[in-house]
Amino acid sequence: MRLVLLLAVLCWLAVVRGSAQTVKFYVAPNGNDNWSGRLPAPNAKRTDGPFATLYKARDAIRQLKQAGKFPKGGVIVEVQGGVYELPQPLELTAEDSGTPDAPITYRARTGETVRLLGGKRITNWRKVTDPFVLSRLDESVREKVWQADLKALGITDFGSPAGGGLELFFNDEPMTLARYPNEGFMRIVDVVEYDGHQIHGIKGSKVGRFYYEGDRPKRWIGEKDVWLHGYWFWDWSDQRHRLKSIDPEKRILEVEPPYHYYGYRKGQWFYAYNILSELDSPSEWYLDRETGTLYFYPPSDIQKGEAIVSVLSTLLTMKDVSHVRWEGFVMEGVRGTVVTISGGNDVRIVGCVIRNSGGYAVRVNGGTNHAVISCDIYGMGEGGISLNGGDRKTLTPANHLAENNHIHHYARWHRMYRPAIALNGVGNKARHNFIHEAPHQAIAFSGNDHLIEFNRIERVCLESNDAGAIYSGRDWTWRGTVIRFNLFRDITGFQNKGCMGVYLDDMLCGTTVFGNIFVRVTRAAFIGGGRDNIVENNIFVDCEPAVHVDARAMGWASYHVGTTMMERLKAVPYQQPPWSERYPQLVNILDDEPAAPKGNIIKRNICIGGRWMNIEEKAKPYVRIEDNLVGGDAELALMDARKGDFRLRPQSPAVKIGFKPIPFERIGLYRDKWRKRLPSG
Repeated sequence: MRLVLLLAVLCWLAVVRGSAQTVKFYVAPNGNDNWSGRLPAPNAKRTDGPFATLYKARDAIRQLKQAGKFPKGGVIVEVQGGVYELPQPLELTAEDSGTPDAPITYRARTGETVRLLGGKRITNWRKVTDPFVLSRLDESVREKVWQADLKALGITDFGSPAGGGLELFFNDEPMTLARYPNEGFMRIVDVVEYDGHQIHGIKGSKVGRFYYEGDRPKRWIGEKDVWLHGYWFWDWSDQRHRLKSIDPEKRILEVEPPYHYYGYRKGQWFYAYNILSELDSPSEWYLDRETGTLYFYPPSDIQKGEAIVSVLSTLLTMKDVSHVRWEGFVMEGVRGTVVTISGGNDVRIVGCVIRNSGGYAVRVNGGTNHAVISCDIYGMGEGGISLNGGDRKTLTPANHLAENNHIHHYARWHRMYRPAIALNGVGNKARHNFIHEAPHQAIAFSGNDHLIEFNRIERVCLESNDAGAIYSGRDWTWRGTVIRFNLFRDITGFQNKGCMGVYLDDMLCGTTVFGNIFVRVTRAAFIGGGRDNIVENNIFVDCEPAVHVDARAMGWASYHVGTTMMERLKAVPYQQPPWSERYPQLVNILDDEPAAPKGNIIKRNICIGGRWMNIEEKAKPYVRIEDNLVGGDAELALMDARKGDFRLRPQSPAVKIGFKPIPFERIGLYRDKWRKRLPSG
């Protein structure tokens, strides 16, 4: 009994001692930066209480360090619920770091919503009365459009309609810059001048002049600044142009240079935007950049809703910062990337909602062991999380991590090549994320030895074809990445014309695709002429086809071999340790038919329904295919794959070929302190 009491006393003392070694500051909407910040609420005499801003809390921690009083247990900054409009980005540097044993934690008070806002709330709305403006609007909406004077609120920098400028958000959702058509696209009826330009035999024009259908563009004559956004030649390459002229008689539109790199061709799609006269649908807005007047057709009662415009370029920057945590905040309303981390070690963004901004949610460049965990990320103008780090010369990993994040409805402005998660460099990880509703990629990677696992990816590549949910390409040296235990579902491309699940494009090499589940994915596992790739132990359900392998470097893409591929090979010490030890296939690649798709292995996969394989004739001699279950045997292998039950049946024929059960119950998001409930769908 005495021993139990002694242990209890020692534990109590440890708790008391630990808490005494941790300093806590408070920030609140009713705080004051002239107070100590040590009290969670103002005292009775209002002579002391919490800080009003995070800037002051940061500076108070600096003062502790300068005085030699930084606590052994670290510092916690607890922020009370409310909206904090930041007048400028919050910047942390090396002096704002914690230590491994004494981290600095900025956290939202438990159970309260703390919003860090990089924009301004708009409250000076009034109905439109200007006769000229009303004449531009469709008669049916003239009584429904409101206006606000942004210059009266001190906002004078509006940016460009090309992207990266001011945006409007209402009730936590991005609004639509007035456009035509309201959904979908117009088509190029034909180009005006065929000037000899063609790509892969497809004719087009290098000049941005083309015919349109119908008479709608007549409505745009007299508008101040019309823009067109289109996929002008390829389905995966878009560009925004200012409209130069309209010829309503000949139905010709001409755009301002610089013209699109790939040119223009018949049948491609575009829409027009930034047009006052097209402000005709709920949620649309238009900004007159000359007068600073914002026009808005709200989707609900504007007096009861909250309207925000983005102002700051970024919200939070951390340079050479280590051992700092940001927990539980809502971060929103900036024109660029919300959080940037460069250098440093062990910075964690945890349990945050990062939304409604013009760039990425989090960008990491350099440093080690940074992590974004259990965050909800949506409404981003570009991608979600970009992790870049590690030393490719020495193959030293950075160990950056994106885990348990729900990322959706991103790439609003920059539609192509802005993935939910980008892994670049060496040794970074993306796991247990749920990614969906996006025009292009879910995960893109470059470099070496990344791990992509337990992610759930659905309904991406919605506005593109010739694209991949997970994508990389055109480098013999980007090796060692493992893509395992991911679920891909309903990825079929723009207008269901087809996309890829895992797209190893243009001779990408040395990637392992193991234990994934592909359901209704066109060209699910795609090897585009690369080498030493392994597609093993995967389940394919109703894919068209399940596996594709070609020999493009021996044919139409051969010009890359002596140019891009050679340049990237020579950029790394591929014949010296640690490269020669880690990737022995690279050492003598130039003497081993470098254009041939050698070393690819397709084995122990299960294909149910759809089509099994498409292999180019030139590639067949180089590909090893063995022990795959296709057709009747495949149908007997699993409990009920079409209903989402991927367990092996008793006496499954898959066991005989050595197929390993896939832990599909672990795929996707998991519950933790921050994620109490998982999204359905």
